[in-house]
Amino acid sequence: MGARVAVAGASGYAGGELLRLLAGHPDLEIGAVTADSKAGQPVGAVHPQLAGLPALAERLFDATDPGLLSGCDLVFLALPHGQSGPLASRLPDATRIVDLGADFRLADAEAWTRYYGTPHQGRWIFGLPELPGARAQIRAATRVANPGCYATAAIVALAPLLAAGLVEPADIVIVAASGTSGAGRAAKAELLGSEVMGSVSAYQVAGTHRHTPEIEQALGEAAGAQVTISFTPMLAPMPRGILATCTARLASGWQAAAGLTEPGRQNPEAAGTGAGDAASAVLREALSGAYASEPFICLLPEGRWPATAAVGGSNAAHLQGAADTRAGRAVAVAAIDNLGKGAAGQAIQNANLMLGLPETAGLTTYGVAP
Repeated sequence: MGARVAVAGASGYAGGELLRLLAGHPDLEIGAVTADSKAGQPVGAVHPQLAGLPALAERLFDATDPGLLSGCDLVFLALPHGQSGPLASRLPDATRIVDLGADFRLADAEAWTRYYGTPHQGRWIFGLPELPGARAQIRAATRVANPGCYATAAIVALAPLLAAGLVEPADIVIVAASGTSGAGRAAKAELLGSEVMGSVSAYQVAGTHRHTPEIEQALGEAAGAQVTISFTPMLAPMPRGILATCTARLASGWQAAAGLTEPGRQNPEAAGTGAGDAASAVLREALSGAYASEPFICLLPEGRWPATAAVGGSNAAHLQGAADTRAGRAVAVAAIDNLGKGAAGQAIQNANLMLGLPETAGLTTYGVAP
């Protein structure tokens, strides 16, 4: 018998992915499975992908009762934003929790109120194990806040470049496209198949998306300086996946190395000398040095760029970086599965650390394509 874990909010997309991954986990046993909106319904009726697991598919969702959850070694909270805090406060201090929502991600109460409009609940350990020092903190924690999906992709792409002082923290642009499952399972007109198919659209632009302060917080901690981003999320006609294209001004000390006489203007004498290749190599070295021993982050061979199809169904993040010497900018692109490394997969990665299990248990780096 392994550790017993519960899933609260198990009827959503992230909850269903948690159940799928937990069903194949060698060291974890599924305990309580709760979902207030689907209480009394069979799990398999909501998540037909689990039909081949009768013991799980035929179970009925319970109402979300702290008494049911507190009997488990660890609880995953896959609830809408604002609901994790009140429930967590009713669980014993000794109960380990991984929150897939946003309630405990931000340290700045003002930023929380501005973006979420509810009382600030405080900050838990940020559950992105690949950040410097994070793994030890997660192992020692009983409360961990899982990062958001967009945030995970952007932070993984940019944190090593900022930490190495290769890019300017005040000039960062992130454009990221997500599959529709990132918007949750609630019925919304803009997510109807006829609205999404054949169309890519931007939404919550000009710094209004809720992951903006989360990304700035994590990148600021990596850089040791205030970070400002311009973040534009986009909805793509696919069920899952995120592709984040991140650009940042090369740090001032890098202008000569990149063959630039001033930001954005390449020295004509440097054209064709390989200055751009040299700058790209240093950016890639920073990414490689940060993630060389990480099981779930893959820096692709030079010239090969990430694609969402390659990471589908996995807990992997695929990365690539290059220097655009003409514009004086670094370019870093990351692809993840928003339900994998962006949600349920990363939550299990954190749970493995918290429970003293192998970090990779129950997870894969291999995507499903096409």
